[in-house]
Amino acid sequence: MDVFRDQNWVLSVGTFLPLAGVLVMLFIPKAEEQLHKLVALVTALATLGVGIFTLMQFNYDNADKMQFVADHEWIPVIKSSYLIGLDGISLPMYFLSMVITLLVIIYSWNHIPNPGNPKAFMILMLVLQTGMAGTFIAQDLILFFVFFELVLLPMYFMIGVWGGENRQYASLKFFLYTMFGSALMLVAFLALFFKTGAESFAIPYLVENGGAIAKNTQVWIFAGMFIGFAVKVPMFPFHTWLPDAHTQAPTQGSVILAAILLKLGTYGFIRIAIPTLPDAAIEWAPYIGLLAVIGIIYGAFGCLAQTDMKRLIAFSSVAHMGFVMLGISTLTTFGLNAALFGMVAHGLITGMLFFIAGSVKERYHTLEIARLGGMLKQMPKLGWILGFCSMASLGLPGLAGFWGEFPAILSAYNPADGLPVETFRTFMIIAALGTVLAAAYLLWLFQRTAFGEPKAEFSGHGGHGDHGDEHSDIHDVNMFEWIAWTPLLIAIVVFGVVPNLMFKVLDPAVAVTLKAFGG
Repeated sequence: MDVFRDQNWVLSVGTFLPLAGVLVMLFIPKAEEQLHKLVALVTALATLGVGIFTLMQFNYDNADKMQFVADHEWIPVIKSSYLIGLDGISLPMYFLSMVITLLVIIYSWNHIPNPGNPKAFMILMLVLQTGMAGTFIAQDLILFFVFFELVLLPMYFMIGVWGGENRQYASLKFFLYTMFGSALMLVAFLALFFKTGAESFAIPYLVENGGAIAKNTQVWIFAGMFIGFAVKVPMFPFHTWLPDAHTQAPTQGSVILAAILLKLGTYGFIRIAIPTLPDAAIEWAPYIGLLAVIGIIYGAFGCLAQTDMKRLIAFSSVAHMGFVMLGISTLTTFGLNAALFGMVAHGLITGMLFFIAGSVKERYHTLEIARLGGMLKQMPKLGWILGFCSMASLGLPGLAGFWGEFPAILSAYNPADGLPVETFRTFMIIAALGTVLAAAYLLWLFQRTAFGEPKAEFSGHGGHGDHGDEHSDIHDVNMFEWIAWTPLLIAIVVFGVVPNLMFKVLDPAVAVTLKAFGG
């Protein structure tokens, strides 16, 4: 009965349950398409059930402590253990990964991209889910690395098999970039391990002993981690894989990439790089802040230059993750709280925007902004949802996006001790200008796609003669889309109105992470 009291089984079940679904699907013939979808749906629902149980059992008064901890011998030869746990920092992202996977599977019910094959598609989704959840609970660097890399392969195949015309190029670029970053990250992990006495890869142990490493050495180890995580975020100038990957990926791949995968990088900074190497974090912080604000402005100008709706949303991710990294670079509890909130808000909002882009593509067979228009007349519900998500994305107060951007900008006014105050205040002004540009590109996108008259080629009666029927698939939001989208839309409003739901979980854990900085 002990087991249930300690509940150290909860996280393992929540993380590896999707693989049970994969196992079942491997024995079902490929032709049984509906059955595959059903197994994937049931598995995702069961996984979310475990997630909800975890939320209910979580002790919110001790959100700063690791809970549901399981610690087992794993690879004693290299002193790596199967050490997992959940605190206030990882709980929101861990749970979000389960929610997004379920919603994407519901959306996929009648949206399996060409070339079909729900079996392989759903199996990849479930493997992805295991990798994402595992990354957020891993408390051992080797375990973290395994999960961190596990998400690479399914995503590579998802883009490479089900993607757009340039899918091979995009998937290879995604894979090589991330592998390059991961290789340097692994070297940094090993350096950290040896420099702390080669005793353990456990993150709590490294946090305790990392501060004793000579400052110069810390700076170099941090550099390796920085590149590994920055590629994943992606920060300017490591971001070039992202617009290609997003544009070519199927809708489901884009949603998961935007909602969860980009957060693995920012999470790595908060969970590993900053607490284990405090001196290096202070050295690096101004440079991280600088790249963050360049990313905000560059991403915004990138958006203004786009002609493709999906590519525009992809560039907006570069800008939004800039705000998250700016919050992280201040090394203050205020900034980290804003960054973590921004990660969840960006996941909800940009995930939703990619869902919408997928549905627009499915109806119009194009995402070229110049060819779209009049969506509010042809498909009013879809048009209004796009408007709502655009407002959320530009940081309208009262919606979730605001609490990720506004506090992140504000946090730069008072960075942690030891950081150049004037520099950060300059960053603050530049980031604030970035919000104006965000309003510009999002409203411009909304205006060009949703307002005005539908273009003649899509209104069903424009000099088509016998091609009149080719746009009969222009229809408003269908049932599967409503089911998949409603939870996200509700969450955007709820977290916008009551941000404290998340801040009170994040804050105690953030304070522990920043102990070394007098946090």
